[in-house]
Amino acid sequence: MLSERSEPVRLALPSKGMEADTLAFMQSCGLAVHRPNPRQYTATVSRIPDMVVIFQRAGDILAKVDERSVDLGITGLDVVHEHDREGSDVLILHDALGYGRCSLLLAVPEAWLDVTSVGDLAEIATRAKAGGRELRVATKYANLTQAFLYERGINHFRLVEAQGAIEAAPRMGYADVVSDIVETGTTLKDNGLKPISGGTMLQSQACLIGNRRSLRENPRCLAAARVMLELFEARLRARRYYSITANIRGDSAEAVARRVSGRTATAGLRGPTVARVHAPSDGGQDWYAVTVIVPGDDLLAAVDHLRDVGGSSVTVHAVEYIFAERCAGYDRLLAALEGRLAPAG
Repeated sequence: MLSERSEPVRLALPSKGMEADTLAFMQSCGLAVHRPNPRQYTATVSRIPDMVVIFQRAGDILAKVDERSVDLGITGLDVVHEHDREGSDVLILHDALGYGRCSLLLAVPEAWLDVTSVGDLAEIATRAKAGGRELRVATKYANLTQAFLYERGINHFRLVEAQGAIEAAPRMGYADVVSDIVETGTTLKDNGLKPISGGTMLQSQACLIGNRRSLRENPRCLAAARVMLELFEARLRARRYYSITANIRGDSAEAVARRVSGRTATAGLRGPTVARVHAPSDGGQDWYAVTVIVPGDDLLAAVDHLRDVGGSSVTVHAVEYIFAERCAGYDRLLAALEGRLAPAG
């Protein structure tokens, strides 16, 4: 048996559903998961030597983290919020990893032409109660659904716990409406259902969670969490940006910088970087290499502006990481462990 000192950091990753996207995301962040045999349920992350990866069903990862059979995990935010409980040892370390996006929402039969909003549904529930019955809501998300309906004044309903194809419940006759996770809405439409205005309960995506006790008591677990948060944040921030470099002739670096900064598209994160190119002067002017980091939406506008101010040999590279002055997620985590605030973000 390993001593407490030699205990590895255990990270649970989804074995189905989100598995491929999770592995791709980890690799894009420089945390490639090494699993020689795809049928194995364990793997390693070379960048974090003290870590062992354990593959679990996404729906089970929250419980594994809570009971501390694993220290860290990636699962869906919907799972975390549905099974959240008072006294839980689970901390949300990062709630928006950028994949596994879906929405938990209410959907009603398309034949209910007059029901287009949560307010309309409340009237339906009231009329049903007056007629001696309750609105039946089929869902796997009983806690989130009940809280959502109560908050919106819908008090007369009965939750029908369902597994499998919830969208078929109204047609099969054992529910009136459904509360379910939706990615594209195609399955709802195929089953004669429609979402209603104001009926979205949660926007979910993949999130990173950790066990509070592990993070407090095991320095290696805290160190691993910091590595993951640093790389996750820097990678997610960088995805929106490109690095552009162009050669521009000018009398001085300052003069070139003023020309380049003339438009918002080429203002960069902190302004352009201008460096002299050590080559023979041409016509009394020197060459300068200008590098600027721009959002993807401004890419062509930035290239056009660099051309307009004399830029040539324009090259563009995707940015891999952008590290801020501090890792916000890690700072939130430390504050949460000290009892000052919740770390989700």
